[in-house]
Amino acid sequence: MSLVAENLKIVCNKIAVASAKRPLECKTVEPRLVAVGKLHSHELIIEAYEAGQRHFGENYVNELAEKGHHADILAKCNDIRWHFIGHLQRNKVNKLLSVPNLYVVETVDNEKISSALDSSWLKCRKQDDLKLKVMVQVNTSKEEGKSGCQISEVCSLVKHVIDNCKNLEFIGLMTIGMYGYDPADGPNPDFLQLRECKRNLSEELDIDPTKIELSMGMSNDYEQAVEMGSTNVRVGSSIFGERPKKDW
Repeated sequence: MSLVAENLKIVCNKIAVASAKRPLECKTVEPRLVAVGKLHSHELIIEAYEAGQRHFGENYVNELAEKGHHADILAKCNDIRWHFIGHLQRNKVNKLLSVPNLYVVETVDNEKISSALDSSWLKCRKQDDLKLKVMVQVNTSKEEGKSGCQISEVCSLVKHVIDNCKNLEFIGLMTIGMYGYDPADGPNPDFLQLRECKRNLSEELDIDPTKIELSMGMSNDYEQAVEMGSTNVRVGSSIFGERPKKDW
């Protein structure tokens, strides 16, 4: 068994243990593991895929486009599902949407970018009945310069997506949270805040809460995130090892 396969097994086992500790209302959805390949090679992506992993996340449009169109990945990973989890600029929308097997854009944080995705998806989609899945990113830590809409804007942005972006399918909320928080200090306040956003969103827009995913948790805190109701954890270094330095 390769190191990547071993790491995947360890992470999946930890997710299973954490899932058993979830509140009853959270146990209806099995958490999804997104393996984040940021700056790692396409060979490692294929290794993880061959070990059974299907959902992969990338932070940069150019890197996702390169990997998504790579001949080896196209040949060996026909059922791969890509998650875009980085900040998205409008001038990169068409390039992102051209990626084969794009599964979801997790980082919609304003009306302009949602409308751009909506209009461009008409030209890029392969099936007439297929909508592009999106999540709304929330700046739960309220840090200046961090991507994500403000907490007060969540409901209006989701309403815009649902009412005005007919080619998009809203599936949940995403947060990165404050860097460096130690789970030993207690429940992550960003996770608590995202859960509260979900509750408010469900009540204000009359959305079934089971239809609102929560994408929260990374390598250092995904176990706590799962325990607190995350349906989507984004794990990179715990699977692929230390991230290489960016050279482009």
